[in-house]
Amino acid sequence: MWPRVVFDFEGRATVKECLREAGVYVLFRDDEPYYVGKTKNKLFNRIKAHATRTRGRYYHFWNYFSAFVVLNAKHRDEVEGVLIASMPTANSAAPKIKRIPLPKNVANLMQKIRRKNAMFDE
Repeated sequence: MWPRVVFDFEGRATVKECLREAGVYVLFRDDEPYYVGKTKNKLFNRIKAHATRTRGRYYHFWNYFSAFVVLNAKHRDEVEGVLIASMPTANSAAPKIKRIPLPKNVANLMQKIRRKNAMFDE
């Protein structure tokens, strides 16, 4: 987690260098995830926009961020989806990952195992 104020420092060049690729990012309010986003452009520019646009939707609601460089666009969607699914966020975004239904025989086997385990718990 990096503090939002890195966009106000002279050391901004180092941050800019680290975030020069596309990827996925998480904006935090203290230590709670607030927003998960992705960009096909430079992470630095996207997160800086969140940090400096006073009329931006999320401007007032975060103070830390994490960023993940993900070069492959397909993988960006997947990483974003995993992060959204694994962390409750204020934007309540839904993962953009294609759901793969369980094969019927696997679902039946799992149900059978759960029932069997429930009998032992009683």
